[in-house]
Amino acid sequence: MAKICPKVSDRQRRAMLMRRHLLAPSTRATSVEQVAEALVGLHATEPATVFLSVAARMSGATPQAVERSLYDERSLVRMLCMRRTVFVVPKELAAVVEASAARTVAARERAALAKVLADQLGHDTKWLADVESAVAVALRGLGEAHAAQIVDAVPQLKEQITVSPGKPYETRPRISNKVLTVMAAEGRLRRGRPQGSWTSAKFRWILAEPHPQLPAAQARVELARRYLAAFGPVTLDDLKWWTGWNLSHTRAALAATGALEVALEGATGYVLPDNPALDPDGSDDTSSAVNLLPTLDPTAMGWRDRDWYLEPAHVPELFDRNGNICPTVWAGGRIIGGWRQRDDGTIVTELLTPRVDRRVRMAITAEADRLTEFLGDVRVRPHVRTPLMDRLNT
Repeated sequence: MAKICPKVSDRQRRAMLMRRHLLAPSTRATSVEQVAEALVGLHATEPATVFLSVAARMSGATPQAVERSLYDERSLVRMLCMRRTVFVVPKELAAVVEASAARTVAARERAALAKVLADQLGHDTKWLADVESAVAVALRGLGEAHAAQIVDAVPQLKEQITVSPGKPYETRPRISNKVLTVMAAEGRLRRGRPQGSWTSAKFRWILAEPHPQLPAAQARVELARRYLAAFGPVTLDDLKWWTGWNLSHTRAALAATGALEVALEGATGYVLPDNPALDPDGSDDTSSAVNLLPTLDPTAMGWRDRDWYLEPAHVPELFDRNGNICPTVWAGGRIIGGWRQRDDGTIVTELLTPRVDRRVRMAITAEADRLTEFLGDVRVRPHVRTPLMDRLNT
């Protein structure tokens, strides 16, 4: 007998997205940690994204609450991991992410650094190991320090390399950033409180707390399970893209989760056995919410195949050439436009969907007011440049 796959419509997927990703008022979290757990991790390439992703999903969110979780309680860990992207993940998940994704990224970063040091400066791996030991000793004494203080304590970090030699954009940076990045990728250092406001990317450095070392295959299964629980139904391509794994590792991890096939609109998807998509009587009343999500928000960047929540014609307006998405306006689980904060603090939007009813427009205004209150005097400058962002900046 042929296997029968339950069908999951795009509308059902959007409803589940809104509920699981805490995007309706009735589903909002009461803590920063709940938001991070619901999304597996928060994109952190732009520091402000962590704060704004929480603000969109948490009742009574404040920047201070996010800072407490990141820097005082340290219940969240900033890591270079999936797809060589910086994420903030729950502390209890850090060992899984390290073994399943960050370990591979760190090995590549170390190999690249070793090659540059050997080719340009004539330094071997022992020299690098000695410098890294000196960095650790310096941080034990300093407790927490920004890069310039570490360089003062470890003068070898002042040596310079050439990046993009012969190009118009050739630069001669110190090796300090690359050394500290490799040590952080390996879980030996972590980024502490930034210099300046919470939007700053100039972090202080601290020694990292060790966490359990897990077998890579075991960790991949657990990360796949977490991803399916938060984002399912997903396709095989979604899982492969989101994790950055090769196809063999992706297939093996997916199979080990016990995931079941479902029929999506135009594709085969996978869900965990207890996924609400398998309940034919399941209903959801959260799919009409409106949200303003930041640059690289985990929901917007959560799937490789996005046609079920994003019109393909809108992609050039919202994504830059590197595949990074700008701040977006959502309604009913769909992206319908973008937003930006102007220099005077005003939140402005542009809608790409031609017919948007009055109720949705009123909800967008209400969300803009909520976001304005969260931001206060802070100004957010997204680094993602798209045609829509350029228009909103005029």
